[in-house]
Amino acid sequence: MNAHLPSSSDPTLPAGEVLLQLLASRGVAFFFVNSGTDFPSIVEALAKVRADARSVPRTLLVPHENVAVGMAYGVTMVTGRAQAVMVHVNVGTANALCGLINASRENIPMLLAAGRTPWFEKGSLASRSLNIHWAQEMFDQAGIVREHCKWDYELRAAHQLETVIDRAIAISCAQPQGPVYLSLPREVMFESCAAPAVASAQALVAAVEPDSERIAEMARVLALAERPLIITSRAGRDPQAVSVLARLARQHAWPVVEFRPRYLNLPNSHPMHGGYEVQPWLADADAVLVLDSDVPWIPGQAEPRPGIPVMQVGVDSLFSRYPVRGFRSDINLSVEPLACLRALEKALSHGGPPPTSRQVWIEEKALVRRHALKQAIEAGQGPGLPLTMAAASHALGLALAGHPDAIVINEYSLVPAALGLEAPGSYFGSSPVGGLGWGLPAALGARLARPEALVVAALGDGSYSFANPLACHHSAAMHDIPVLTLVLNNSGYGAVDRATRAMYPGGHAMREGMALSDLRPMPRFDQVVQACGGWGARVETWEELRQALTEAIEQVRVHRRQALIDVICA
Repeated sequence: MNAHLPSSSDPTLPAGEVLLQLLASRGVAFFFVNSGTDFPSIVEALAKVRADARSVPRTLLVPHENVAVGMAYGVTMVTGRAQAVMVHVNVGTANALCGLINASRENIPMLLAAGRTPWFEKGSLASRSLNIHWAQEMFDQAGIVREHCKWDYELRAAHQLETVIDRAIAISCAQPQGPVYLSLPREVMFESCAAPAVASAQALVAAVEPDSERIAEMARVLALAERPLIITSRAGRDPQAVSVLARLARQHAWPVVEFRPRYLNLPNSHPMHGGYEVQPWLADADAVLVLDSDVPWIPGQAEPRPGIPVMQVGVDSLFSRYPVRGFRSDINLSVEPLACLRALEKALSHGGPPPTSRQVWIEEKALVRRHALKQAIEAGQGPGLPLTMAAASHALGLALAGHPDAIVINEYSLVPAALGLEAPGSYFGSSPVGGLGWGLPAALGARLARPEALVVAALGDGSYSFANPLACHHSAAMHDIPVLTLVLNNSGYGAVDRATRAMYPGGHAMREGMALSDLRPMPRFDQVVQACGGWGARVETWEELRQALTEAIEQVRVHRRQALIDVICA
């Protein structure tokens, strides 16, 4: 084993330094780390490259692993570029697991590296030197994460480093994208190896062109349908798809429902926007096109009528990593939604105008939807009335109207229809797996990726607590990442409450009180951010919220202070 530190004339470099150079040359802008006793080679390399002014990723120490993974996720969801994270051996990997599951289910490319307990008990400066080095060793460290990664490997020797990093990033970025895992033993990282030979950006895999026969069949189905319906959760992952979908929907009068959206898929004011619930549309639809949605409807609540054609499109239209998924599909097309939409636009270019009856159908449903939203907002606006989630969402939308660069990260609580967002890339929702604690770390990552933007993390009180908020606010203070956090606080786990009511509508919990959902007495969340040098406020009424939002945005944009508003909601 070559464990020497090279002399000034030695053509090799320490492996830690080579790792940093490789990441930078492969397009990794940020390296999020939570360090441990396996990091000395990285620490030494950072000191050296700073002294030499070498090009390396911006390396950020993050005081919790799940926050680090969430920040990498946030950068990637905004930029589309894979980032890197490194954590401490098996225990750091375990802390990162929830964030990794989120990234896996949302197809976020990411290199998650972890140190590995030293192999040897003695014989090298990198051998075991602390009592924890015996207990931390595992027979299969990668087994913790294997189900949630596309690929895993343990580095065997430093001379492998360039090959292994290139392979890791290429696999992570290939469709369907997702995280990969690389363990880095301390002895290997103490070796030296050749510097990266050629700088190269992240490999871009060419988009697959859709099958022309299937596109022709889909176009025929949509052209013949009297009441076609488009359902999507994440067509807007590629911002270019938003404009194409908007153009097609307007031209052909296709209602588009954003069901549990993870991205902005259609401007909120678009005349063909069908809202955020699919149930009102399915009973009448005579053709359904699903654009990259893992759960396009809830089978026990509403389903397409028997016999009507259902078409499903996405980079993995079968969601093959899901053990069970029984949504009917007559035509499957495994391509990116943008490619499908462009092909459909071409295939339908000579069609006639949509029938008037379809326009009437869509407008009638829009009137019902707008009336219900107006009522929900007004229910939380009057003097003395407790804020509703819809009213709080509307207040945020009004506050953001003068900030076209705003980015909203929503972990469950916001009502998207009340926000009125229009721009592609302005809205991001949580991963479909629902690993809580994603929103605030992702907002920090989004702010790093778009330093000019006003970034807002809207969370429930439960989601906020799961985010390791002290670690998040500490990270924001350490690295100058001012974001606005909105905690929509109903003092409990609303999802647990709703699920219990739905399953036991006449049960004991309804009559005698809901156990396991009430979190009172609640902490003062505004004081948590203040402890990290931020600005905080607690509000209970519409007017208080409007005033607090004005002040909070000024704190973030003008004074570069992170801000938090604890919004007490009904």
